[in-house]
Amino acid sequence: MAKKREEETQPAVGGAHDGAPLRDLLRLPVGEPVDLSAHDAGATPGAPGDKAAGLAATARTGKDLAGLQERLWAGATAGDRRRILLVLQGMDTSGKGGTVKHVIGVCDPAGCRIHAFKAPTPEEQRHDFLWRVVKALPRPGEIGIFDRSHYEDVLIAKVRSLAPYDEIESRYDRINGFETSLTDDGVTIIKCFLHISYEEQRRRLLKRLDTPRKRWKFAPGDLDERALWPAYQRAYETALTRCTTLAAPWYLVPADHKWYRNWAVSRLLLEHLRELDPQYPAAEFDVDEYRELLAQGAVRPRSRPGG
Repeated sequence: MAKKREEETQPAVGGAHDGAPLRDLLRLPVGEPVDLSAHDAGATPGAPGDKAAGLAATARTGKDLAGLQERLWAGATAGDRRRILLVLQGMDTSGKGGTVKHVIGVCDPAGCRIHAFKAPTPEEQRHDFLWRVVKALPRPGEIGIFDRSHYEDVLIAKVRSLAPYDEIESRYDRINGFETSLTDDGVTIIKCFLHISYEEQRRRLLKRLDTPRKRWKFAPGDLDERALWPAYQRAYETALTRCTTLAAPWYLVPADHKWYRNWAVSRLLLEHLRELDPQYPAAEFDVDEYRELLAQGAVRPRSRPGG
C-alpha cells in the first residue's frame, strides 16, 4: 500500500515540550562532524504533542512573537541596535518559503526584512560573494530572514564547481569571521537547516505536478538538482560541520512534517527574542502634561520636549 500523504497521517511524536530550550535539542555541536544520515528527517524532538497540538502551539507562539517583535522594533527608535537574522537553508521543497509564511507572517512587516537569494546577477558576480549579503542585512530593530543565504556559495558552488576548489575552501573561514563580526555588532543569528528526506522530497515534487495551483513552483531543473542529492548532502555536511560556531550555531530542524518545522522554527525564534528581552522605550516628554492637554482639547502644548 502506498504511503499516505502527510495530511492524512498522524506523525510519530518525539516527546512533549516541557519548557526546556528547544535550541538545546536541535543545536549541532561545535567541532563534531555532521552525518545527516544519522538524523531522522521525520522526527519531532521536543514537540508539544501530535499535529493538532503542534498547530495550536504554533498559533500561541505567534502571539508572543508578535509582541516581542514590536518591542524590538520600538527599541530601535531609542537607539537599541540589536536585531535578528534568521537563516533558512535546505534542499528544494524543504519549506523555506512556507516557514517564512507561517512563522514570520504573524509579525509586523514594517519590522521585517525578507530576502530570497537567487542565482547571482551579473552585478553581484563582479563583487565578493558576501557583497550582496551585506546589502540585505537587517537594520537595528528588524528581524531579517534569508531564504537561502551566503551558504549557497559553499553549497551549489561546491556541487556545481562554480568556483575553484581553493576559493570555496577559503569561504568557510570567511563566513565564520563574517558571522562573528555580525554578532559583535548586535546581530543574533539563528541558522536553521531544514532537514528533509529524499522520499519526502519526491512526494512534494509529485504534489506540485498533481496540483494545478502548485505547478508554478515546479521547474524541470528540479530533477537535475535532485539527481545530485548525494553531493548536496555531502556539501551540507561540510558546511554544517565547519560553520557551526559558538557565535552562530546551526540548528538541525527535521522538516518532513510541516507542522513540526513551523513550530520548531517559531519556537527557536521565540527563545532568542525572550533572551534579548527588548523593551519599549521610555517617553522623552511629560506624559501627564500631554494627557491633560488632550483632555482639555488643547491645540498647542505649553512647552515642547527639550525646550
